[in-house]
Amino acid sequence: MKKILILAYDFPPYVSVGGLRPYNWYKYFHEFGVEPIVITRQWSNTYGNGLDYIAPSETKELIIEQTEFGTIYRTPFKPNLSNRLLMKYGENRFRLLRKSISAYYEIAQFLYACGPKKEIYKAAKNYLKENKVDAIIASGEPFVLFHYANQLSKDFSTPWYADYRDPWSQNATLSKSVFFKKIIAKIEKKIIINTKAITTVSEFLKFKIGENCEKKEIHVIPNGFDEQLFQKNNLQKNDGLLKIKFAGTIYPWHPWKNVLKELLFWKENNSINFELNFIGINNQNEVENYIQDHLNGLKENIIFTGKVQNDVLITLLGEANLLLLFNDYSILGTKIYDYLGVKRKIILCYGADHEALKLKTKFYNIEEIDGISKQLQTDLLLKTNSGIVVNHASEMQNVLNELWHEFESTGKIACPSHGIENYSRKIQVKKLAEILDFKI
Repeated sequence: MKKILILAYDFPPYVSVGGLRPYNWYKYFHEFGVEPIVITRQWSNTYGNGLDYIAPSETKELIIEQTEFGTIYRTPFKPNLSNRLLMKYGENRFRLLRKSISAYYEIAQFLYACGPKKEIYKAAKNYLKENKVDAIIASGEPFVLFHYANQLSKDFSTPWYADYRDPWSQNATLSKSVFFKKIIAKIEKKIIINTKAITTVSEFLKFKIGENCEKKEIHVIPNGFDEQLFQKNNLQKNDGLLKIKFAGTIYPWHPWKNVLKELLFWKENNSINFELNFIGINNQNEVENYIQDHLNGLKENIIFTGKVQNDVLITLLGEANLLLLFNDYSILGTKIYDYLGVKRKIILCYGADHEALKLKTKFYNIEEIDGISKQLQTDLLLKTNSGIVVNHASEMQNVLNELWHEFESTGKIACPSHGIENYSRKIQVKKLAEILDFKI
């Protein structure tokens, strides 16, 4: 059996969609003749919010876990001064100082082993001193893991692979500082030139990465869904309450206010018993305040659930009759795959609504590329027959009425999707194993 060393910062039990990608490598690699060794950091989920990302680990010792899937090395985590200031004083104090410290580490960590993430490099190096592996793969971000993989590759004569979950130097947030962006671009080019191949999650990212990583082979491995978690969620339950669920991040270009207005209008003009459950959203206070101030009649129909582990999320989605999705245009996101896996009809809002497009013009910060679809979610829904694209808000009432009629008549809302098995995590891991090949 071949061995692969996986450098992954985000990893369960930390609640992060980014952590699910390397976790499923770890979970399924052994089925394709590969033994995974994961180097990650310790996570405690003490706060249930962003503070978990910078909270110190409960122990200063390296934790080693061996399971039927492989081995996990969990390194201790010590927050830097910027992290400690944020935890003690909150995000409104010492902002300039914290930004300066973070900027220092963002560059310095590529010059020498420093910062909170260095323990991953140290643990990986110590492992390779005693053990041989056939390849190294690093999942970014954080992209300093690419630097670590590159250095380990040189020190131990082992090929390494770069897995991009997001763009690096092409990240839109870096455009605020042209100087900083140029530095990061040079660092990226210098590191990536040595990788054997690149993997990423979409054609859009493949194009963006290729702009700064010329002459490198780039493979698209979508995120997918873990089919094992969905096997018990096939049957819809009907207690007379139409359950709609939304999971994940709400971005500024999402027309959530408009959708809530349409739901209130629907409720006031029909005898409808429904519930909308927001799960793990990033702006719960904003949504609650908007409902309180403008849509008070909807208050009893909206419930909120905090961030949960992926298996719990799948159970919650399985309780739904409908799943709400907002248009992200040139990007697919990750939750759409869990939506596909749970086999509940998806409502995409909106395809070409005037007000939604105004939000897109104002807030959407993703560059759109000629030759790459600007409606990726719509394409996938149509390809798999898994949902409805509501093009305009004016169509919402008719769509909701038709769905309610189906629910009342049959006790469920059908989702006759097909071909979704092609997006299972296991299939994607098989593709990755084939790319690695190990014939080196």
